[in-house]
Amino acid sequence: MKLVTNEKLIKRNVKIGQYTALGGLVVIGIAIYYAIQFFVDPGSISEKTNYVLIGVMLLGFILAQVSMYYGNRWGRKPRLDERITSALKGLTYEYTLYHYMTPVPHVLIGPAGIWALTAFYQRGQITYENGRWKQKASGLGYNYMRIFGQENLGRPDLEAKAEAERLRRYLAKLLPDQELPPVQALAVFTDEQADVQVNDAPIPALPLKRLKEFLRKQAKDKPLAKADIERIQAVLPKG
Repeated sequence: MKLVTNEKLIKRNVKIGQYTALGGLVVIGIAIYYAIQFFVDPGSISEKTNYVLIGVMLLGFILAQVSMYYGNRWGRKPRLDERITSALKGLTYEYTLYHYMTPVPHVLIGPAGIWALTAFYQRGQITYENGRWKQKASGLGYNYMRIFGQENLGRPDLEAKAEAERLRRYLAKLLPDQELPPVQALAVFTDEQADVQVNDAPIPALPLKRLKEFLRKQAKDKPLAKADIERIQAVLPKG
């Protein structure tokens, strides 16, 4: 499998994640300081100070959300792109995996087709029932992470379809007046503790460890013509 990765973008975003995390710690320190001041001398806290504290708390929340977003994608070791690459190790050289080289973060093109790989970071049991996505998990640690350290599940099908459509439009601009093979959406749950049970979901959704098996089956059942593979890969960035 060939690999094309935007290392410059990754380094920049790693720094953003680090700086926002550090900024969040500073804001927490300021909030703790004001809290101590209140308990030691309640009379020293004025109405103006209350507004400052509200602003500090709001800034802390914003920094936490930004840090969480960048941390999930670029701050963990191994990084998200490295985990996806590792999961697909062993695919033939006909495949090319693109990280942050197109408007869609992760794209795979090869015998299995053209896939926009949309990553999700939730853990626990992920189900799709009666048209609704649900996440089930328990424990104090999970509840804490759900409030402060984990993105909401939302609608993986809509997010993944939007990514696939974004990729389709991008390829259409690169190959005007040419018929494109289908651009397909795939939701990939990257947390090792994700138990994905969504057989009737609108799009394929699976844990990262099953990704290579799924793609090999797709290549066997509905292979993309070699000419189409080469035609698409030829117009995409080479690194």
